[in-house]
Order: sequence, then structure tokens, then C-alpha cells
Amino acid sequence: MTPPPTAPARAPRYWLMKSEPDECSIDDALAAPGATVPWTGVRNYQARNFMRDDMQVGDGVLFYHSSCAEPGIAGIARVASGTRPDPTQFDPASPYHDPKSPPEQPRWLLLDVQALRKTRLLPLPELRSHPELADLRVLQKGSRLSITPVDAAHWHRIVALLGEG
Repeated sequence: MTPPPTAPARAPRYWLMKSEPDECSIDDALAAPGATVPWTGVRNYQARNFMRDDMQVGDGVLFYHSSCAEPGIAGIARVASGTRPDPTQFDPASPYHDPKSPPEQPRWLLLDVQALRKTRLLPLPELRSHPELADLRVLQKGSRLSITPVDAAHWHRIVALLGEG
């Protein structure tokens, strides 16, 4: 009997994930070799849907420091798990508590991210100085999403700028 055909492997996808360094920095994420960090606190439906519908284990992540003196890409990471309910939505002491999210039908999800390495900081002004990155979502006016897709060409250019490729 012939085994059923397997689905073809999809090409890796790439993402930019923002974190405030006083909550979770690339240094925090690298504190224990091989460890992962739960990406909690996502409270935007579009970002949640990226996690739920599009992100898969092994996808590349640009670890981005936001809401700090010098925002920018601070490291390379990978998606390390599928999604599961974000427990902070149920914790009244959490700044991410959502009293309208019932435990039997959680509204918010998280996934684990594994930091692979810290890079030099690639700040916004430097990203903007490269015309080939002009349509990178983080550079768009009014872009506030904490998770955005990064196309392969942008990923490879950024990795090269970081001296990683």
C-alpha cells in the first residue's frame, strides 16, 4: 500500500516582532541558551491573526526594540511554538488583563519565540536610509502593529546589513 502524499513544505516566512526592552529585551531572551520566551500581551486582532493563522515553528523573526530611546532591530530569533491562550488576559493584576475574554473562549493568543543571537542595533533612521526597504511595514507612517510580516527580499537585505548573511 502506498503511503498518502505529504503536503509540500512551505517556504519559511519572516516576521518583525516588537518588544519593549524594559519588558523583554533581546538580552532577556538570550539569558538561558536554547530558552524561549512567551510572546504575551498582543492585543491587536490583526497581530493575533498573524500568530494564529500564518506563523509557524521555524519562521524567522527580527527582534525589534520599541518604545525606547533608540528603537530598532536588536536580534534574530525564530518562532518556537504554535499558539496557545495568553494567560495574561485572565490575570486582573496584569496590564494585559482583558475582562471581556472568557477562559472558555480566549480572545488573545501567544506563541514562543527563541532568540538566536543579538545583533548590532539597526535603528529606524538606518532602515529608512535604504530605498529598497521603503515598503517595510515598520517604516510606514502610522504603523503600530507589534507583529508584521517581512518579505524574503527585505529579510535577506536586513540580515546582510546586520553582517549576518
